[in-house]
Amino acid sequence: MLISLAEYAALHGKAPVSARALAQRGRFETAQKIGRNWVIDDSEPWPDSRVKSGQYKDWRKPKEK
Repeated sequence: MLISLAEYAALHGKAPVSARALAQRGRFETAQKIGRNWVIDDSEPWPDSRVKSGQYKDWRKPKEK
């Protein structure tokens, strides 16, 4: 079911401005703009782009030869 972006943000405990910025950048698969309003599927998960432990490359360490 499609809901407004403000409702979606409230559902996930986020600020509406954050959800709108992600929608404008294309980070949501189901977000679409109808007129001047953004709508999104209520079952879409909030995008999480954090790096998991162990995947971070420490750029401060000198390379060993």
